[in-house]
Amino acid sequence: MAHPFFTIGHATRSIEEFIELLQGSSITYLADVRTVPRSRTNPQYNRDTLPQALAVVSIGYEHIASLGGLRSRKREVPRETNAFWQNGSFHNYADHAMSAAFHEGLAHLRDLGQTQRCAIMCAETLWWRCHRRIITDYLLAAGETVFHILGLGQIKQAEMNPAARVMADGRLVYPAQS
Repeated sequence: MAHPFFTIGHATRSIEEFIELLQGSSITYLADVRTVPRSRTNPQYNRDTLPQALAVVSIGYEHIASLGGLRSRKREVPRETNAFWQNGSFHNYADHAMSAAFHEGLAHLRDLGQTQRCAIMCAETLWWRCHRRIITDYLLAAGETVFHILGLGQIKQAEMNPAARVMADGRLVYPAQS
């Protein structure tokens, strides 16, 4: 049986607070979807220290690079395909999400969700200001359940972006709204 997925942003939280949020949702595995799994200002979230802190409380960790944000423009994807996204970062990520590399990472994440209760982590606290929102759309389109962890006792069930259109091959497009 597949478990629901959760999303979370670490921001400037202490590692203790972060772990408390994960434990509050019974998370057993953390999928790190940051392009650069390090932070100068919050070194507790560096790839070389975070897995050990999570292991102490029996939470697994994996960095899934193919789901990372901060993508450059994909010239092979016509601009109008994802024209809903006025913000260049989201537009570029929506283009990246059409790639084979993204779909391999997404399939791996979904496989993890078969046996683990996964949280998808990036640095941004607010899910609607992070590429996790597009990953969430893909999970929802595939029939998965997703929740956003906002704070202690604050969890919001995710809903698909109304601009998203599911293509026959499972890819999403976000055409301009008329």
